[in-house]
Amino acid sequence: MALDADTFEQFLTTIRRFVNERLIPNEAKIAEEDAVPPEIVGEMRALGLFGLTVPEAYGGIGLTTTEEVQVLFELCRTSPAFRSVIGTNIGIGSQGIVMDGTEAQKEAYLPKIASGEMIISFALTEPDSGSDAASLRTTAIRDGDFYVINGTKRFITNAPHAQAFTLMARTDPSKKGASGVSAFIVDGGLPGISLGKPYKKMGQQGAHVCDVIFEDCRVPADAIIGGKENVGFKTAMKVLDRGRIHIGAVCVGVAERLIEESLSYAMDRKQFGERIADFQLVQAMLADSRAEAYAAKSMILDAARRRDAGEKIATEASCCKYFASEMVGRVADRAVQIHGGSGYISEYPVERFYRDVRLFRIYEGTSQIQQLVIARNMLRDAEG
Repeated sequence: MALDADTFEQFLTTIRRFVNERLIPNEAKIAEEDAVPPEIVGEMRALGLFGLTVPEAYGGIGLTTTEEVQVLFELCRTSPAFRSVIGTNIGIGSQGIVMDGTEAQKEAYLPKIASGEMIISFALTEPDSGSDAASLRTTAIRDGDFYVINGTKRFITNAPHAQAFTLMARTDPSKKGASGVSAFIVDGGLPGISLGKPYKKMGQQGAHVCDVIFEDCRVPADAIIGGKENVGFKTAMKVLDRGRIHIGAVCVGVAERLIEESLSYAMDRKQFGERIADFQLVQAMLADSRAEAYAAKSMILDAARRRDAGEKIATEASCCKYFASEMVGRVADRAVQIHGGSGYISEYPVERFYRDVRLFRIYEGTSQIQQLVIARNMLRDAEG
């Protein structure tokens, strides 16, 4: 349900102020300590950020996709770690329940997710199935009123803090590919679940990722999302379609910050007796970044509106994620170049952002997977 225009604009203004006054001043601390302070997480809860996309009936704000991306444009002008705190709750962790869960599942989980009382993660990737997600090996074998789950999930965002997982597992090992996969809601405290050591990453300090290992974990049969076996991969793809628009919007927010930093530095820095902002080759880099960020923003808003209108947007979602994630990499590279030697040292935020944005081209479908999705959909549509 969309907010009225005045209320939504007030909400955006509040987010903008929160980013400027609370998040940006704490970026360096987050990177150094590899943790978001509990008091900031508490403020994010108070603002309702954990429930942005959860329907109002279950305690969330219930933003449309169009509203969601506009919030992300504002929220993501700061370190991606802050968005990651809420990212799985408003995105890939919760949306399988929102889209395909039973009413009982929605009532049991969504209010806790929306309040931030529960962190939920999305467990799809495995050691031997990343881009080829349909080849996953984790099994969920029916045993009376339970499923027994065995397998390892890799690179699971927010897993060290999660109280629940949206899990994809193979309920019919005789079926290859996507057809034998089911989706589950698994409580994180169940016996048989253990966590790997959190990864040390190139960037995005403060966002925590680790493996999740399932060893004879007995999950109640009513934990299967929607109560249906062997349709979990469809749920995962629907979740990722929305998630790809979401990540595209994140990239735009970060790009806007990088452009702000680049313009500010170029206007202050002088060489040969002039501001470097007056040098045409520097202006060209600024202009390229502005044009590409505007193009990505326009694409994402268009795809979001189409999704809200009920259109199928798998191709458009992949276009958004592909273009925006590649775009922010180019913007970050130009930002470092404009800063010169200063761009290579940690005193300036562009050094950190340069490392942070590299991940966007990898998770929730690499750029190469997005290219394949786009091209295959084009061929399918052309062939009728």
